[in-house]
Amino acid sequence: MAPQRRVGYLGLGSNVGDSAGHLRAALELLEAEGVVIDAVSSAYVTEPVGEILDQPDFLNAAARIRTGLEPEELLDACKRVEAERGRQFDLPHHSPRPLDVDLLLLGDLELSTDRLTLPHREVTTRRFELIPLLELDPSLALPDGTSLDHALGSLPDRSRVERAGGLAGRACQDH
Repeated sequence: MAPQRRVGYLGLGSNVGDSAGHLRAALELLEAEGVVIDAVSSAYVTEPVGEILDQPDFLNAAARIRTGLEPEELLDACKRVEAERGRQFDLPHHSPRPLDVDLLLLGDLELSTDRLTLPHREVTTRRFELIPLLELDPSLALPDGTSLDHALGSLPDRSRVERAGGLAGRACQDH
């Protein structure tokens, strides 16, 4: 019997090197890992947030996916893709990076392990993730029913998130 395919959402980010190229490559590498890319948001230029603010702006996007991978298998696939694009995992948290792939939502799963929390623990507090996610699905909600649109509207965070266009024709395309 084939594994159940869940719909999920990934956050993609880069601020080192050819950021658009890293994001495009991530989509191709994820497909090679058994992840079906259903749609990709526009790319957005965003200011750094977190512990290290003195670094270049990020290019961020979100992808709607389908996969039969279990949650931690999908996390492992995301980490392999990051490593393939040169991500170093021994740097301080929130350091500049060629690629960051965050598993934000996976179906209606709610999960908390040592390695993974679903939904992502910061998905409702980050404009740079909410805006691309809502572009893909304006009615998107967490498994508990929390509307991401409502979460965005109630954020005190007003960090800059500017649409930069598509990723070589992949913006909001269904496959």
